[in-house]
Amino acid sequence: MRKWKWKRERERETAGQVRPELCDLCATAFPENEAVRGYVPDSSCVSSRNDWFDGLRLITACAHDHFAVLQRIYRCRPFVLEELWGAKITRALTAGPPVLTVVELACRTGLHEPEIRRAIAWHNERRRQQAR
Repeated sequence: MRKWKWKRERERETAGQVRPELCDLCATAFPENEAVRGYVPDSSCVSSRNDWFDGLRLITACAHDHFAVLQRIYRCRPFVLEELWGAKITRALTAGPPVLTVVELACRTGLHEPEIRRAIAWHNERRRQQAR
């Protein structure tokens, strides 16, 4: 059977089913087709599929007023470049072949060596603060 036929059959099978969603604010379950979604800036978030979405977090809400509250929450959170760079480094180190040098890491992350060093310093300082 051809791939496009499988897709149509799957669509027919799931047409009557409504998948549930959860609100990121109140954790209420609601039908997927009623979700209010959008992206908010978040320096701790990197995409596993597309670098264009690095620094953006997809949020889901059950209503426009909950979506607005979530936007305000993320707006108050500082956007720290070193945190974003650290997340990119973590993604590069945990996916694909091992990285052996800073030059390889720079190629895999799109960061420059000074940015990599700043991200590592930020990460190490944060770990020291958490250990106290």
